[in-house]
Amino acid sequence: MKQCKLNGRLMVEQRKMKGVPGMAQVVGLAALVLAGVFAASGSADADDNVRVGVLHSLTGTMAISEVTVKNATLLAIDEINAAGGVMHKRIQPIVEDGASDPAMFAQKAQKLVQQDHVVTVFGGWTSASRKAMLPVFERFHGLLWYPVQFEGNECSAAIMYSGAQPNQQILPALDWAFQKNYKRIFLLGSDYVFPRTANLILKKHIQHDGGTVAGEEYVPLGGTDFSAVINKIKAAKPDAIFNTLNGDSNVSFFKQMAAADLPPSKLPVMSFSIAEQEAKAMGPSLVQGSYAAWNYFQSLDDPANKKFVAAYKEKFGADSSVDDPMAHGYLDVYEWAAAAAKAKSFDPNKVRRAAPTLGWEDLCIGKTKFAANQSLYQTAYVGESQPDGQFKILWQSQEPIRPEPYDALSFPGKKCVIK
Repeated sequence: MKQCKLNGRLMVEQRKMKGVPGMAQVVGLAALVLAGVFAASGSADADDNVRVGVLHSLTGTMAISEVTVKNATLLAIDEINAAGGVMHKRIQPIVEDGASDPAMFAQKAQKLVQQDHVVTVFGGWTSASRKAMLPVFERFHGLLWYPVQFEGNECSAAIMYSGAQPNQQILPALDWAFQKNYKRIFLLGSDYVFPRTANLILKKHIQHDGGTVAGEEYVPLGGTDFSAVINKIKAAKPDAIFNTLNGDSNVSFFKQMAAADLPPSKLPVMSFSIAEQEAKAMGPSLVQGSYAAWNYFQSLDDPANKKFVAAYKEKFGADSSVDDPMAHGYLDVYEWAAAAAKAKSFDPNKVRRAAPTLGWEDLCIGKTKFAANQSLYQTAYVGESQPDGQFKILWQSQEPIRPEPYDALSFPGKKCVIK
């Protein structure tokens, strides 16, 4: 049974983690999952199944990124089922396709909650899809586990945000860039909420820290024509590009930059939505030498990560790659299962309240735990794309970073308080 930190962790383990402020005790999530022997409440089947939704783009421009997150989610479900399920219930996943369309995500989310009676949903990638689903989960008192980095500026009891907040990804990347003397930054993104809000935050910090915003441009999600953008980049002469393009637009951008004699070796690019999966799909040579900021890389030298990678490769092929959103999708299932076991219930409200009370755990991405604001403490990394499509880790934060949904410079006075 190959699963992250499960074997040999059937007893609750207590130990202290050095260097993490406020560390209490590390609790094995797998132990909670396997020890859930009480009768469950919530929408569980009488036939010993508990239904969960898995909602990702399996078609359209975002499929390049989301199909494998779906795969990692199903891997975690299979592992937990092989270990006996949750509170004697076998997890039954109901998979739906959001088709890279926010309206479809909202429609499928409502179907999962209202018709399929799932107890929780794992999914989403773009912030547009998350924001489309949010009213559904709030209205019907559901719970979404969202695995992707995003722009923050949101706080809802209906979502567990395991992906990075801005202070855990884009801002550490900016600090690193300034350390490298990349202080004239060109901002490029897809035209929707994540890139625009992320760049609003970046502009505030670039200017506050003495840098210069060399330019700011957006293309439609899925856009492929970058000729005008590249001309503006040439004229602006930036030290680096901060890239919040999403989906297969990245393929066109890097190809056209190379054709314009501006490969990453000449003009550094820091990307926030290109990871191992995208690098492999695009062709590693296209992005070689570019940078990415995430909270996980497959190259992370961690025993739990090595077990996760081995399990994924065994199930989906030896040449498979694993990336940050996949690892978070995998982590989310284990966190949900442990929270349900601790709450002794599948009720979404009880599960979300239990999740922040779980101890620190290493489920493939290093030590993590949910904060009271339902976002995840996690380590930040900057990596450089290699010829094989993997990333060499160049820098990491000294400790897991507390998630801050509202950037103090951009949204002064706003706080996230979830009761």
